[in-house]
Amino acid sequence: MNIPYKPSLPKTNQPIVIIGASGIVKDAHLPAYKMAGFTVFGITNRTISKAHDLAREFDIKHVFENVADAVKNSPPDTVYDITVLPDQYIEILEQLPDGAAVLIQKPMGNDLAQAKDIVAVCERKNLVAAINFQLRFSPFVSAARYLINEGLIGDLYDLEVKVTVNTPWELFPLIKEHPRLEILFHSVHYIDCIRSFLGNPNGVMAKTAKHPLKKLSSSRSTIILDYGEDKHVVINTNHDHHFGPNHEESYIKWEGTKGAIKAKMGLLMNYPDGLPDIFEYAVENEAGQYEWKKVQLEGSWFPEAFIGTMSNLMRFKEGSDSKLLASVQDVLDTMKVVEACYISSSNGGISIEKL
Repeated sequence: MNIPYKPSLPKTNQPIVIIGASGIVKDAHLPAYKMAGFTVFGITNRTISKAHDLAREFDIKHVFENVADAVKNSPPDTVYDITVLPDQYIEILEQLPDGAAVLIQKPMGNDLAQAKDIVAVCERKNLVAAINFQLRFSPFVSAARYLINEGLIGDLYDLEVKVTVNTPWELFPLIKEHPRLEILFHSVHYIDCIRSFLGNPNGVMAKTAKHPLKKLSSSRSTIILDYGEDKHVVINTNHDHHFGPNHEESYIKWEGTKGAIKAKMGLLMNYPDGLPDIFEYAVENEAGQYEWKKVQLEGSWFPEAFIGTMSNLMRFKEGSDSKLLASVQDVLDTMKVVEACYISSSNGGISIEKL
């Protein structure tokens, strides 16, 4: 079966200016844009030497001293790619030209209040603004979406995300000390991805936990999303499995009334080198049995999925796509789910002492 899963590219050449020069820019944004043939017009960063380093490595012609300098010297059809931490978003958004296209790194703020402020700024300035939730656009999620939309596995009634890995948080020093680490910076991807299939849940039950020997605010979470009596939707993450690779797991599994899909997210295992992704689906054969078929997909979450988020923004801006899939307005609901998770985790469960 031919499964279309690669993103459609924009028809016009829209120059990109990157605001920020962190590791994710080097490892994902710039390699993805190079693959897609996008033009990176310029880059800026608070520590300007980092911007110059990436400019040399990726042949970026312009290095700007600051955001104001970038805006002043960029073409009018520039797409701004913000890759800094959430505390800086509003300050940067205020400096962009009204009506500009902008892709903002996830998450959309440190909490729901900040997320609402970000949306308000974008709407006041009439920005064409999206959040860089790339998992929606990863090859294995796009392939699963096609099969589900085609009705191959019937009605979706079970969606599970399972991550049991040893995450080297020291590679992310800017977020390692964050008081809302696991759900806000990791499980938020799965929440957003699930919403892209099922819409908003009726409710949320969650618990996020620390590791007794680590200073991290949280590194393991269980999130149950309520989509009614006939659906089971759960996210289980454990970033502390430092007992070797034998029992590591990293997958998304979709089950429906006619079949199932399972995608191994190899990137998260043996990070940052990663392992190959594996995409499989099962449908009933003529004998009434389910056969699992493996499909070889090109690319992975990093860096290929970063093509999808930027392509959708560019195509929406030029009129080729009718919907901006990860718009700030849509992602506001993702942030509401995140906030509900933290409230649920803080409130705790039902005490048996009161029963």
